[in-house]
Amino acid sequence: TWKWVVGPMFLYLCERLVRFWRSQQKVVITKVVIHPFKTIELQMMKKGFKMEVGQYIFVKCPAVSKLEWHPFTLTSAPEEDYFSIHVRIVGDWTEGLFNACGCDKQEFQEAWKLPKIAVDGPFGTASEDVFSYETVMLVGAGIGVTPFASVLKSVWYKYCHDATNLKLKKIYFYWLCRDTHAFEWFADLLQSLEAQMQERNNADFLSYNIYLTGWDETQATHFVVHHEEEKDVITGLKQKTLYGRPNWENEFKTIAGQHPGSRIGVFLCGPEGLADTLNKQSISNSEADPRGVHFIFNKENF
Repeated sequence: TWKWVVGPMFLYLCERLVRFWRSQQKVVITKVVIHPFKTIELQMMKKGFKMEVGQYIFVKCPAVSKLEWHPFTLTSAPEEDYFSIHVRIVGDWTEGLFNACGCDKQEFQEAWKLPKIAVDGPFGTASEDVFSYETVMLVGAGIGVTPFASVLKSVWYKYCHDATNLKLKKIYFYWLCRDTHAFEWFADLLQSLEAQMQERNNADFLSYNIYLTGWDETQATHFVVHHEEEKDVITGLKQKTLYGRPNWENEFKTIAGQHPGSRIGVFLCGPEGLADTLNKQSISNSEADPRGVHFIFNKENF
């Protein structure tokens, strides 16, 4: 038995040593941004750090806990000179990080007072393949919207600098959330992209649909009263927020009709139940003919 155990144990120890060495490398927090509804953004720099879109890292803050590591999706683009994560304050560890960064104080925090951070990663996800398709469907549910912040930023950087060599020509983005207020920072990103695309006369490059799945009668009444306004009253975007859940069968059939003979990448970051639904729709709406439309499903669950 020991002959079968020694090899894997040796590889496991090597992997742990590499992760320990990487976690000891110096990380500098360059900026802490406080977003609405107790969400903070940490912008950091680390020597030799290289990332791709949609990847994630493990973060440890010794000032909060010397042993706990927590995974966070990178929300910055590879083209930016820093890497960032967004942390929503929902538990003891995130509350401790919030206080350690001085976010509970009114006065400006000096950089040297910010806590030390250990970072392990980045680690790859399915979202890295988004540039392999001409047409993609991006589906984010709740906190699963974070990897697509990195994707959309990177797509826009590539589009602005070298649009002719960018294979990706069309993005269909779906955001399903119970409460958009919890992710106002992402709505701000969409507003920025929307304005820049209109300036470049290419508003059709990104089609997005925001679905609010948790709402009450007050919100519904507010929605009806202000429906005719130019911008949505909830997100400030030109695209109006939709209520309920999308009819995925109709969405897939519509997209298949608009892109005949294409390979369409479907990327999800969300719960397992939604993954099953999108996988079934990807299979049922793909044609048997190799020259027909094909939906390629990619997922990461939380």
